[in-house]
Amino acid sequence: MTYRFDFSWLPLYWPVILKGLLTTVELILVGALCGVALGVACAGVRALGPRWLRPVVAAYVELIRNTPFLIQLFFIFFGLPSLGLQMSELQAANLAMVVNLGAYSSEIIRAGIEATPRGQFEAGASLAMTRFETFRHVVLIPALQRIWPALSSQIVIVMLGSAVVSQIAAEDVTFAANFIQSRTFRAFETYFLSTALYLLLALALRQALRGVGSLLFPRRAAR
Repeated sequence: MTYRFDFSWLPLYWPVILKGLLTTVELILVGALCGVALGVACAGVRALGPRWLRPVVAAYVELIRNTPFLIQLFFIFFGLPSLGLQMSELQAANLAMVVNLGAYSSEIIRAGIEATPRGQFEAGASLAMTRFETFRHVVLIPALQRIWPALSSQIVIVMLGSAVVSQIAAEDVTFAANFIQSRTFRAFETYFLSTALYLLLALALRQALRGVGSLLFPRRAAR
């Protein structure tokens, strides 16, 4: 028996695919920007912050890094409304990605901070900088430069993991693929297309992060 490929449904369902693609791009942008910002804040607290706050941040990081992303997503979408925190599917998906990436990026960034020579901290102190000013102006950029490839890979991994947000009916690429497959019964073609879209998104995201790195760290790019 020879399988016959059939993509005749593609023009009909193209708006559904485009909506899913735009939703996934939004998840990437919000998750990457806010997640990395949260990771920087948490890494700064664990490395240079007040002692009483460090265990709190450490508990958050360990909790997120040792539980499945899908469970975190379900807790935010189904659990938090019990406490009166109502949110839409897309809001819950965005929050879950930010919280997840924040924990993982925190450990990556902290590794970069801990690799910073102590002399740089002492140089900041000799210039009468506060701990925050030293972190912001002296430590953060070199630390990010060291770990940028690892951080970029983690952002791509979280983006690919966003496929599970379709489980709460967030209308991403996977949701669109499931919807189309349930109408056309062309499972191979539908998931082949969704696979290709995720591959293109991952490649484009890696290229974009490489470009951001060359802007933030021009001397590294020159080398």
